[in-house]
Amino acid sequence: MRYVIIGAGAIGGALGGRLHEGGHEVVLVARGRHLSALQADGLRFSTPESTRTLRIHAVGGPEELTLHPDDVLLLTVKTQHSADLLETWAGQPVLGGGTAGDLLPLVCAQNGVESERLALRRFRRVYGMCLWMPASHLEPGHVAAPGAPLSGILTLGRYPAGADDTVRAIADDLEKSHFRAPVREDVLRWKYGKLIGNLANVIDALAGPIVDGPLMEFYRHTLAEGERVLTAAGIDYLPAAEEQVLRGDQRRDPVEGVEYDGNSSRQSVSRGAGSIETDFLNGEIVLLARLHGVPAPLNERLQHLATAFIRDGRPAGSLTPEELTAPAAL
Repeated sequence: MRYVIIGAGAIGGALGGRLHEGGHEVVLVARGRHLSALQADGLRFSTPESTRTLRIHAVGGPEELTLHPDDVLLLTVKTQHSADLLETWAGQPVLGGGTAGDLLPLVCAQNGVESERLALRRFRRVYGMCLWMPASHLEPGHVAAPGAPLSGILTLGRYPAGADDTVRAIADDLEKSHFRAPVREDVLRWKYGKLIGNLANVIDALAGPIVDGPLMEFYRHTLAEGERVLTAAGIDYLPAAEEQVLRGDQRRDPVEGVEYDGNSSRQSVSRGAGSIETDFLNGEIVLLARLHGVPAPLNERLQHLATAFIRDGRPAGSLTPEELTAPAAL
């Protein structure tokens, strides 16, 4: 199988780099200065072992690529960018007849649960991937994956449920490429569990690392609120304690010359990306709360704060704990 990585940033670049090193054919899809750097100089890929340059085919979009029947599409952009890309890629022709949406498997390697819903409108074969994988997009052409002893744990399954030979083959390729890749028929349970943990991403992005004091208290209440909402909605999710056991000895190790720059939301703010995925993390809890008639004031507040923060162009971590928590009733 050939892996087409739609969005070769932190997660996509790390997945593509490891799959390439595992002997698999990979195409990276990127844009702007990042694409130019990949095409000119290759992917500079940093892990705890070393930094090396990988010559991986890179393109700007599907018009530069002939899709084959054995291709696997990995969607690795932030969810706010999914809809347009899914529309673009679904209608692309596949060599021998048919379109990508009709024929090719599409794996949503993303936080949250919305992209799978969006994808199933356009693709017949959709798979979810729960990411336990630290990664950073440092500068054009440079991606770091500090996970150890493996680069990450990637839990996969068919969406909305089930497993098949395709997902097992993808998992096997990932297992041979420095990942653990368990296949689960209930992948959404894992993704909703990860969603709860990701509710804290925006706190770090807006107000800085959660260490103790008011931020820690706000963090705990935010996650507890998310758990109450999922329970009210009748959604099963992987509890944090079970997740920690399954992660085992996975950790983030130092990477020479690379400074950890926070979670995916903080990276978006630090890079001036102009958007943040909060609408599909905390916003998912807000949506479910409204659908099921339960309150979610803390996640709603974080969603509003993130929107204003991005609109005003504030630097990452510049919100004071008082600005974050003062109006919120804990």
